[in-house]
Amino acid sequence: MKVFVIQGPTRLEGEVRISGAKNSTLKLMAAALMVPGEVVLERVPQITDVELMADVLRRLGATVQRENGRLVIDSSGELCEEAPYELVTKMRASIQVLGPLLARLGHARVAMPGGDAIGSRPIDIHLRGLERMGAKFTTEHGYVEGLCDRLQGVNTLLEFPSVGATENILMAAVLAEGRSVIENAAREPEIQDLCAFLNNAGARIGGVGTPTITVDGVDQLHSAEHSIDPDRIEAGTYAIAAVATQGDVTLVDCEPSHLELPLMKLEDAGAEVTRGEGRVRVRMDRRPTTLDLVTLPFPGFPTDLQPPMMVLLSQARGSSILTENVFESRFLFVDELNRMGAHIRVEGHHAVIRGVEQLSGAPVRSPDIRAGAALVVGGLCADGRTEVYDAGHIERGYEQFVDKLTGLGAEISLESA
Repeated sequence: MKVFVIQGPTRLEGEVRISGAKNSTLKLMAAALMVPGEVVLERVPQITDVELMADVLRRLGATVQRENGRLVIDSSGELCEEAPYELVTKMRASIQVLGPLLARLGHARVAMPGGDAIGSRPIDIHLRGLERMGAKFTTEHGYVEGLCDRLQGVNTLLEFPSVGATENILMAAVLAEGRSVIENAAREPEIQDLCAFLNNAGARIGGVGTPTITVDGVDQLHSAEHSIDPDRIEAGTYAIAAVATQGDVTLVDCEPSHLELPLMKLEDAGAEVTRGEGRVRVRMDRRPTTLDLVTLPFPGFPTDLQPPMMVLLSQARGSSILTENVFESRFLFVDELNRMGAHIRVEGHHAVIRGVEQLSGAPVRSPDIRAGAALVVGGLCADGRTEVYDAGHIERGYEQFVDKLTGLGAEISLESA
């Protein structure tokens, strides 16, 4: 078992370069299965989830090579229709190969997804959308199996703007016959990045970034190169950490417009935020002001930034209320944060946070990627030594986490327990 060891408190200061977006990279890798040729992805983060997805693609018959921050994927050979249990259950994003395989092969057999324990994330919306396009599904022995002739373009109204369902239906629609319209589609920047790649590869997608996406199906995609957008969740994590530690951090190679609401909330908490071209500077010199915060799909406040914001608010003057509307189990790490001296009470999908002057270092356990990163931020704020166990979760989503924090002045190391 790996463990992050942090000696706090630390004031973060300096510049940090933001990596390519994890949540874009994984979906772009799945989309590469639809291209009967070579796909080159630039700015690929070196994280565990990317390696897991590369293993999934290799098992499906693609070749995947990493070259100096680039990923070269060749799906021109004969592909297999089955994504195996031992890989898919490690990472939920693996379910995104379902739409591409159905669109290209007319057959897909994918193990039910695993991933972080942050609440129920059923794939029913994915399946209903693909069924409307002509796919037939059976679910047994832990696998979802789909069959179809060529998929047909249809109008689909999503009951919830699910990111995963939007992506799966969108990718399938690219090779479907006729026009597809996805209503109440998710608008996250990662979906816009996926659309940009697919259009570059020959797709015909309109309405990008709006709740109504139109797709005119094409017979075949072609080879393409694409540079991945910056990771807004990584950028948000460092911005929040700067405020929580009363620091001064400049985010380099980021996209401020993808973080507009989180940055506004940091300003409401008392931070000074300066936005520039591809960079953001975040400064704080006092304890935060209390906030009420609600997580919602983009452009609302992202659920993935809720855990580090809870750490920040745990040190505010007074009480805050944080409402989680996306994943019902996002509060699993609250007990760990309370071990560090926070005063947080959970009532349903609300957390009432009464701020304390300073957290106290303690051994804690990371239940998922974002909560793990938040506990590290807590350790940076806390007095004394903090040990964050199950650090492998954090390595799934944050590239060079120790090196980047060390570059900002943190005393942190990754050790074996």
